[in-house]
Amino acid sequence: MSKSSKNLRNNKLINISELVKEIGHNSIKESKISTHTLRFWESKFSQIKPIFVSGRRYYTRKDVEVINLIKFLLKDQGLTITGAKKVLNKKINTLDDYRTSSITSDYYKAKIKTKTKILLDKIKNLKK
Repeated sequence: MSKSSKNLRNNKLINISELVKEIGHNSIKESKISTHTLRFWESKFSQIKPIFVSGRRYYTRKDVEVINLIKFLLKDQGLTITGAKKVLNKKINTLDDYRTSSITSDYYKAKIKTKTKILLDKIKNLKK
């Protein structure tokens, strides 16, 4: 288990470079996100609110979840920044919002699939 994974499990803050590694491990597709991309997303998405300590950015578990969802919407679903903002800001309360809920459900399905794959790989390594 990586240092950043342990920090996330203990609800500790992680810095931007650890976050980049964490996002890379959690994705099904191998699309890398860089630190400057994360800083750009901070300027575009009000949901990302890092904590600044001595001029360094630190992220909470909630920030990591939001960033993973943004990455999924932009990279995997191919939405624009405006489209991703609409999905993030939308509250799903009616059947008219089915399309939006479908996109977010796809994100959670992909997340479960990735975690399952990681667990299966760990089980295979234990059997060896």
